[in-house]
Amino acid sequence: MQFGMFGSAQAKRAGPDVDSGAGFREFIERNVEAEALGYRSTFLVEHHFTGFGQVSATWNLLTWIGARTSTLRLGTAVTVLPWHNPVLLAEQIATLDLLSQGRVDAGIGKGYRLKEFEGFSMSIEEADARFEECLEVIVKAWTSDSSWSHKGKYWQYNDIVVEPSSIQRPHPKIWMGAGSPRSVKQVAQLGLNMLLGQYDPFDMIIDEVETFKREVESLGRTFDPLSVAVARSVNIVDSSKEYEDAIANRMVARRRTQEHALQSNFQDTRAAAEAGTIYGSLEHVKNEIKMLQDAGIEYVLLNCPAGISTLRRFAKDVIPSFT
Repeated sequence: MQFGMFGSAQAKRAGPDVDSGAGFREFIERNVEAEALGYRSTFLVEHHFTGFGQVSATWNLLTWIGARTSTLRLGTAVTVLPWHNPVLLAEQIATLDLLSQGRVDAGIGKGYRLKEFEGFSMSIEEADARFEECLEVIVKAWTSDSSWSHKGKYWQYNDIVVEPSSIQRPHPKIWMGAGSPRSVKQVAQLGLNMLLGQYDPFDMIIDEVETFKREVESLGRTFDPLSVAVARSVNIVDSSKEYEDAIANRMVARRRTQEHALQSNFQDTRAAAEAGTIYGSLEHVKNEIKMLQDAGIEYVLLNCPAGISTLRRFAKDVIPSFT
């Protein structure tokens, strides 16, 4: 199995006497140590207008991490394509791929937080169409060695050559976030790698992976287990109190996210908070990872609310059992 990281750094707005960059610097150091501990990758979120400092300029932060590491793969989970100029984004990603010697994993998605779309004065109803056009332009930018033009609904370009080209060919590895049968099939049809979220319960994850595998094979391609990365929230706890505190914190975090997502199907329950978590004793965590492995999942991204301490303990006491 392979293990990477999924998460966010935080840098809240503050006055002149507060070091707003401390959270970013701590996150960079965490990634440097994680590489030394044997983790394969880091995948960062992209969020805006939260008021609690979630990372927004994700590719900038990844560039700093890339400069401090040498093997860690540099991913996003996800860059929300509807919000971005596709040519500028293609240039930025290709530049980091060059500087990092081909370590970019470009994770893309459509977005789901209503308040972010409102902040950009954009209808969330346009997310699918904007996503599809943006992806088309990005791939064209990466794979065209001569000048080209594009006349779309949202973007128009005339006789341009996009530079630089990436090290990875024909372009950086693309991952797409999925959370429904429709989106799982779309990932397969596009020939992309698939990211599955930390809030999806175990049974849903298994169904999504099986659907993806069937769709890939029905299209005449060979399914690669490492083309699917599953995010899980991981917390190794040593007492029932630590467990209860961890679940309580997760419920608070989910409510905070819902304030921005405004999803109609949100469930503010303990069961919903526990879904997607691997919280418990060391043996419990090992057993949960083994269940994922037995289900055919070979790539897990850890979201660790307790930070580097969990990454250290997981690397020391869990990873050796699965490599």
